[in-house]
Amino acid sequence: MKRLRVLALLWGLVAGGAVAAQEGVWVQVEALPTLTAAQDRVRDYAGDLPDVVGYALTSGWYGIAIGPYSRDDASAVLRQLRASGAIPGDSYIVTGSTFRQQFWPIGAGAPVTAQPLPEGLEPSVEVTETAPLAEVAEPEPEPAPVVDETPAQARQSEALLTREEKMELQVWLQWAGFYEGAIDGAYGRGTRGSMAAWQGARGYEETGVLTTRQRAELYAEYNAVLEGMDLAPVRDAEAGIEMIMPTGAVAFSTYAPPFARYEPVSPDLPVQMLLISQPGDQDRFFGLYEILQTLDVIPPEGPRERTADHFTIEGLDGERHAFVEAWAEGGEIKGYALIWIAGDEERFTRLLAEIRPSFTRLPGVLDPAVAPPGEDQAIDLVSGLAVRQPLRTRTGFFVSEDGAVLTSAGAVAGCGEVTIGSTNAEVIGEDAALGLAVLAPRATLAPLSVASFQTGVPLIGAEVAVAGFPFGGVLATPALTFGELADIRGLNGEDTLKRLSLSAEEGDAGGPVFDKTGAVLGMLAEPAATGGTQLPADVSFLVETDAILPVLDAAGVPAGASTRATPMSPEMLTRHAGDVAVLVSCWE
Repeated sequence: MKRLRVLALLWGLVAGGAVAAQEGVWVQVEALPTLTAAQDRVRDYAGDLPDVVGYALTSGWYGIAIGPYSRDDASAVLRQLRASGAIPGDSYIVTGSTFRQQFWPIGAGAPVTAQPLPEGLEPSVEVTETAPLAEVAEPEPEPAPVVDETPAQARQSEALLTREEKMELQVWLQWAGFYEGAIDGAYGRGTRGSMAAWQGARGYEETGVLTTRQRAELYAEYNAVLEGMDLAPVRDAEAGIEMIMPTGAVAFSTYAPPFARYEPVSPDLPVQMLLISQPGDQDRFFGLYEILQTLDVIPPEGPRERTADHFTIEGLDGERHAFVEAWAEGGEIKGYALIWIAGDEERFTRLLAEIRPSFTRLPGVLDPAVAPPGEDQAIDLVSGLAVRQPLRTRTGFFVSEDGAVLTSAGAVAGCGEVTIGSTNAEVIGEDAALGLAVLAPRATLAPLSVASFQTGVPLIGAEVAVAGFPFGGVLATPALTFGELADIRGLNGEDTLKRLSLSAEEGDAGGPVFDKTGAVLGMLAEPAATGGTQLPADVSFLVETDAILPVLDAAGVPAGASTRATPMSPEMLTRHAGDVAVLVSCWE
């Protein structure tokens, strides 16, 4: 398959017309100190590649090159042959200024003018001198016509393809939109018809058998989307991973365990790759699966799949398209993430098809000590990568054993998705006038405790406490703010509200307001419930129990009444509040 690809690329360049040596450049692949060694190696290259030449160099060594080509074509040849492994990774482009006498092919002339034989050159090599261009003005040659294969010759060259190569040709035709059948390497009526259709679309005779040149053209079309990506194997010994990467788009940046981060080469293409490498058992593997989905670079929408030892995560939004894959094996967790720009789906799909099967595990994993703690640490970062942030957060509280939650209507307004803690939820009931919303989790939740409501009339001046998340998700448990009941009605006499003397934060809205027994008197209202009037900082309101219960009943959520008469200690009330209150987040 490698030979087919290499020849396909070079056929595409040769078909465009040869480049005169004095105008072209070469890809130099090797230089050896002796002529004998160079002659052995040049024969090896010439057996697999066209346009192989050998020259004695001004340094006294002997160079092996491919060409000549235009500079653009030489760059394409260099990238593709290095990526395929057909030539060494340190090959480079040369102008031929260091070339002296040509020793391969035998009998060919020097690139511009013949030079004296270097010491050690075998006298059996035939030398043909060429006059300098300044002394001989040659007429412009007529372009040579491109000679293609006859149908019989095309069938002969096709017969040399392996089954794998035939299957790949079907893939190319499928990508071009001409083939819809199975990728099986069997060239039946469907494949022949697709070849004929492709030939007709490109202005060729519709024979149903592609010539070598046409196969090269089809392959060049297929690969055009990867131009500039410089696909090449990357071996990261620290991470213990080797795989193909688009080295024209990303380059190694830093180790931030469990990631080896490869950042964009150019700001014009803001993409990245992550290699995932860490020790860990199945619990840690499952934890990584959850953590990755909180990262800002992994869009939340897309398919996810997890087994005991393998997971994939795909995310797509208006900015990014990401694919993550990881495996747990032998106490080591390894994988990768390709994070691309949205809208570049064809290239993303092709890249993923190239890099995914190349993933190879090597010994060792990243050592967490590789990246010691620094001043850039933050709770909203995971190994230097930003965690996805919600549009807003509020507080809610459990009102049923199956995880239904009461919160403020402002918590869920305009949200693409709502979560209870880390669990996705849906709105099953709402009263905009009262500012109430009832949520149900999309997955099973088992609250440690649920609210029990106080249905009696509380005493003005009684001590109360609101449980809430004033700092969003910074704290894992709710904070308890103490105050007192200032009035059993609102400022305008509303009997659905009660006024509190209590300083609350925006994130506390939707939280439960407890009396000293731990019973819920109501839900802390959003500041908007005051009509927008600027009030003193210690004035807050709750939506009282008698207004809440009909909303819960309409949503099909039975509410429990409190029967406890004994006051709770502040410590007990804090623990109880932590079991009942929950963070509610609104996402795009």
